[in-house]
Amino acid sequence: MPRRSARPEFEGLGMLRALLTQRLWAVFVGGWALLNFPLLTLWGGDVRVGGLPLLPVALFLIWAGLIGLVAWLVERQPD
Repeated sequence: MPRRSARPEFEGLGMLRALLTQRLWAVFVGGWALLNFPLLTLWGGDVRVGGLPLLPVALFLIWAGLIGLVAWLVERQPD
């Protein structure tokens, strides 16, 4: 006979936590790849955006995007 939880609203909490952990690891690996040397050379040219070199602008946008994505993943309510 399957074991039942004393509080049914927390039955799927372990699975949701595992899914969140996998998603956070995916964001980490994706951010690591985006901020690693081979891809950073893509933005190292003489191109300027609003008078600023493209490399610092790209780094800031990637950094801000990663923070926003992690915040969204951690703060969203389970369905």
